Amino acid sequence: MMREPHENVATVLVDPRVLPQLEVHLMSLDLRLWPVATAPICDDGPRRAFQVRRRLLIGKRGAWDDAADWTPVWIAFGESWYDGAEPLPWSAHQVLYRTLDQYADHVRYRLGLGGVPRLEVPHERTA
Repeated sequence: MMREPHENVATVLVDPRVLPQLEVHLMSLDLRLWPVATAPICDDGPRRAFQVRRRLLIGKRGAWDDAADWTPVWIAFGESWYDGAEPLPWSAHQVLYRTLDQYADHVRYRLGLGGVPRLEVPHERTA
């Protein structure tokens, strides 16, 4: 049985006060930030965001209680990180984690990537 096509993502809790700044920083690195509540792959985004946040908080048994009202996001890798069908290179992981470490007081995440259905990015049409 073949696995459905998926997107490699990091699941991260982000302090809403730095969310716009982090998103722009990630965009400059061809990394895409998707708030779970508004991700196009979620039929009920707010409910999914609640579930993701709750699962992350419970998994840390109180260590992340300061992030109880933070925004759950998925961070995906842009096209420049991929080489055809080859696996995502380790350098992509390193750039992501180094960037998140720069926001250490405002993000909570576990190392490792998960998979979600493809998050399609609209492309500009050219003449």
